[in-house]
Parts: sequence; structure tokens; C-alpha cells
Amino acid sequence: MRCPYCEHANSKVIDSRDSGDGIRRRRQCLECERRFTTYEYVQMRTMMVVKRDGRREEFQREKLFTSLAKACAKRPLPVGTIEKTLDEVETTLSESGRAEVRARAIGELVMDKLRELDRVAYIRFASVYRDFSDIESFKQEIDALLDSGEQSNGVHPDQIQMLDDDAATPTRRRRRPRRRRSKHPQANPA
Repeated sequence: MRCPYCEHANSKVIDSRDSGDGIRRRRQCLECERRFTTYEYVQMRTMMVVKRDGRREEFQREKLFTSLAKACAKRPLPVGTIEKTLDEVETTLSESGRAEVRARAIGELVMDKLRELDRVAYIRFASVYRDFSDIESFKQEIDALLDSGEQSNGVHPDQIQMLDDDAATPTRRRRRPRRRRSKHPQANPA
């Protein structure tokens, strides 16, 4: 490490501390004996996403999170499911070791995760991602999902059951007889 004061190439580390997102090192130049601080961070390789039209843009976790959140909106999923799914997708992508990944591959990976997680969220995501041109292609996707038989009721096994099986079937409520009003209203004793 070069000294910022005299440009000498040798220095010694006096103190090292974890700074949360890296390591903070206090150094002393062996030539001028002045002290300075350096920070070390792990530099993550940025992954580029190749879009359908050939454009390239940097992978944006927030963008994928927004898409997943929309697909999973108002679904009875456990807290943290979207983040966990996003982490799994991101880990799979980074473990591939590629500098570039096609948007199609990311979309298919997300759809695989959603198919296991929640069928409705899967269909929501697929309807936007695949951009169905007509009702028939949309119906074919739903039929293929139903034929797969992975989940019988569209609910992930880890989801909390909110109602008893008996409570899930609607029952007819008995009506109470209406109270008759008296012809002579009571006087207010005030």
C-alpha cells in the first residue's frame, strides 16, 4: 500500500477492525512514519442482463423484487418469502459464474420458484413475463399448471392455514325474527 503523503511503497498495519461492510486498517508509513487509514471491501462482480432486444443493463435486485411483490400481492405467503425467493434466484445466478445472463433465463428461474411457492403468484408473473397474446395461450398455461398436479389447492404446504376445514364451507345463517315496534313510543323521562 502506497503512502498518500510520501508515495513510499511500504507500510505496516497498526490496527485492523471490522467496519460492517469491510475492514478498516490503520497503517503507518515505514518511510515518513505518518499514519493513514485504508478500507477493504469485497468487490462483487456486476452481472449484466441481456434483454430480449439485445440491450444490456446491470442486474437490479430491486427491479426483480418489485415484480415478485406484484405477483405475490394479497397472497397468504409467510413473511419474508419474497426476500427468500429473491435470495435463491440471486444465488443461483451468481453461482453460474457468468458475467451476462439472459432476461429469459432469469424469468424462467423466477417462474420455477413461484410454481413451487404459489400457483396464483406463478400465473400472475407468467402473464406479464410471457406476455400472452390471446386467451387461449393463457388458458394453455393454466391447464399445464393444473395438469402438473404439484399442488392440489394452490397453497404452499408451509403456508399457515387460516380457517378450519369445517369453517371453509359456508353455512347458512338463521335469521332472527324481527322485533315489532310498539305503536305507542315510550316517553323520555328527562
